[in-house]
Amino acid sequence: MTHDRDADESVFSAFTRAIAPFRHDGKLAAILAQFPFSFKPSEPSADWLRTFRRLIGDLPVVVEFRNTEWMAEPTFALLEELGFGFCCVDEPKLKGLLPPVARATGPVAYVRFHGRNAAKWYHHDQAWERYDYLYTREELSAWVPKVAALSEHSQALYVYFNNHYSAQAVTNAALFREMLTDASLLPEPER
Repeated sequence: MTHDRDADESVFSAFTRAIAPFRHDGKLAAILAQFPFSFKPSEPSADWLRTFRRLIGDLPVVVEFRNTEWMAEPTFALLEELGFGFCCVDEPKLKGLLPPVARATGPVAYVRFHGRNAAKWYHHDQAWERYDYLYTREELSAWVPKVAALSEHSQALYVYFNNHYSAQAVTNAALFREMLTDASLLPEPER
């Protein structure tokens, strides 16, 4: 649906039927439409995003671009027009990858922390090596005001940690939750 972009309507229909129980039970936050680095801004790409919206129906969708060429006002305008959220990412500062921009374009705001393992991003033996990264408090602190702004400009906000090797995502999620709580952006957890 995102990488090949030649799926017909039956694929979308099967997908929406498969996730219908989650939606029915109120457990569907959003669909993450993650596009590959090779998906670049063009009229055919914009047309595919329009087709994607038509075929996915009114499901909440967040789009994750992997190519920095998408970082432009026309992209954000198109996402707003389609009601798609923009997936804000934190990843290594490497040429061609997205910068850590926080922007709300739809009802769902979404932040995805991939880790900053620049040395292993493109050159690794195992896929997990790319995400072998533990954020520091200082690195995460830059995202606290960004998350606050996203929260003000969206109906729902989700923050995910994808630096999953050795439970680093769990460690960082707990730390970031603590930081958001300290900033009064989240209520104190129940004990």
